[in-house]
Parts: sequence; C-alpha cells; structure tokens
Amino acid sequence: MFDAIVTHIKKHINLSREEVDLLLSSIQIRELKKKEHLLEAGQICNENYFVAQGCLRMYLMTDKGTEQVIQFAIENWWLTDYVSFKGECPSGFYIQAVEKTKVLSFTKKAQNELFEKIPQLERYFRIVLEKAYSAQLTRIHYIFNLSGEQQYHLMNSRHPEFVQRVPQYMLASFLGITPEFLSKLRAKK
Repeated sequence: MFDAIVTHIKKHINLSREEVDLLLSSIQIRELKKKEHLLEAGQICNENYFVAQGCLRMYLMTDKGTEQVIQFAIENWWLTDYVSFKGECPSGFYIQAVEKTKVLSFTKKAQNELFEKIPQLERYFRIVLEKAYSAQLTRIHYIFNLSGEQQYHLMNSRHPEFVQRVPQYMLASFLGITPEFLSKLRAKK
C-alpha cells in the first residue's frame, strides 16, 4: 500500500531512502467500509488523505436537505477540506467512502514537520494542488457552459470506468442532474 504513495511522490520529486523512511513513519493507514465517513460537517479536518485503494467523495448538504457531491477521489488522488485543514475551522463538508477504501493520511502537524525535514515535499504538494485547482476550474467551466447531458457524455467518454464505478445517484449529484435523468441518458446508449 505504501508503494502507491511513494511512486506517486517520486513522479514529481526525488527522495532518498532515508526520506522515504521518514515519510512512511509519518503516515497513518485507515481502512474504511463502504459509506463510512472520514469527516463530517462541523468537525475540523486535521488530515490530508491519499487514496491507496477505493473511492472517496466530498459532499455538502444543501439548505433543501439534499446531498451535493463536490468531488471524488480515486486511487492516487488526494482529498481534504483545505479551508478547514489550513484554517483549523469547522468543515462544511463530508468525506465518505463510496466503496471499501484504504487511505494513507498525514495530520497537519506531521505534514508540517515533513515539510521542515523534506523541503521538496512542499514542491510535490504544490504540483498536486495546481493540478487539483486546474481540475476544479475546468469543472466550474463545464457547469456554466455545458448541460448536464453534455457533462455526462464528456465524463463518460473520458472516464468510462469511473462512470460505471460510482453509484448513479452520486454521479447525478456531481453532474447537477436528477438520478432519473441520468438513467434516461444511460438508456439512450
């Protein structure tokens, strides 16, 4: 399980054997059951999560009492509520396992200590955050410029395995459409 995170990090920065050992000694492993929460709204997010196996989703509850999926994270993706993590304030989001999931995580304290001892890790996280921010901007562009149907077809053409992996109601929430409309789109194939 540690191989995944080390391989991912080494795609972007060089680490010595000693640095890898230090990194691994700071990681916590969590195994989650399907639908188990890592974070609930109102809690302070104290960890940064790397998905080693499985799938997570971040969502919020709207004023109407419905779940709105903000993002997903699959193998080799990071997920956290950075507003809560950096600001040490209560989160407005939930982070939940979509399926049986294994995550590797750093506490904020451990991550900051690693940045002191392995300065190039800050470069790694800058690269990861730049990619995540770019993906969010692209998603916002799609939300404002594409219909739900167009977003679905685009996602299905680019990531068909992901579309099949995530429950329909979660995918519909992510796309901003109803599960019934998504079912009709899938039937049109």
